[in-house]
Amino acid sequence: MSDRLPPFQAIDNFRDYGDYAAGDTRIARGRLYRSAHQAKATEADLAQLAALNLAVVVDLRRPGERRAQPSRRPENWVGQVIESAHDDGGEAPHITFLKTADLTEASGRAFMTDTYRRLPFEPAHIDLFSRYFRALADRDGPVLIHCAAGKDRTGLLAALTHTLLGVSREDLIADYLLTNVAVDLEGRAGDIARKLTEMTGRPASHGAVVAFLGVEADYLDGAFKEIAARYGSIAAYLEQALGVDIALAGRIRARLTA
Repeated sequence: MSDRLPPFQAIDNFRDYGDYAAGDTRIARGRLYRSAHQAKATEADLAQLAALNLAVVVDLRRPGERRAQPSRRPENWVGQVIESAHDDGGEAPHITFLKTADLTEASGRAFMTDTYRRLPFEPAHIDLFSRYFRALADRDGPVLIHCAAGKDRTGLLAALTHTLLGVSREDLIADYLLTNVAVDLEGRAGDIARKLTEMTGRPASHGAVVAFLGVEADYLDGAFKEIAARYGSIAAYLEQALGVDIALAGRIRARLTA
């Protein structure tokens, strides 16, 4: 799946999450993109983004995250930006975790597991996810979704999209886990652990880095199980929480599949 990973100089985890079989049809390529933030994008990166002709960018970050790392976008870009004004006034939970917790494999995995159980139900995400799905139905042109690292909030939204479109679990999980390849997690883990130790004054194990900065199928499964526990099914969550009823879902499928 390396052809899904166009090389950028300073935008991490960028990839096309279309071009999967979806029931008896297939998601179009070049319509659905996901990535980490673009605050450090180079001029070459911006030119590459401009060539994609993005119609919509969905920024899943909190207002404080956006202020700390403002997005760079191509000059004269006129697409739609979807972002949330929900701000609890505090720092992002993952930053608090890094500052305060023992950075062990167990603590990293526990934090991520708890995070995924909450992600689908946070007011900002309900707002952003619902507006994203309406944009898929109403706007022509490619869509880019991103958060800070492009793996958790972004990964959940991509997986919900795949579920709606009828992508198999095997392909859905493969796309989700591609983050670990896209960011070269194993190759970078040692350097990241050293930087975290310097930043926090506490040792960060290799296992902690992999558990916290990577993705695991169990994390996504945890979110889906919590959705099923509260709503009965992913389809019911999409309709009742996000407003993706049968008509809207049909319009999304018509626009994105062939």
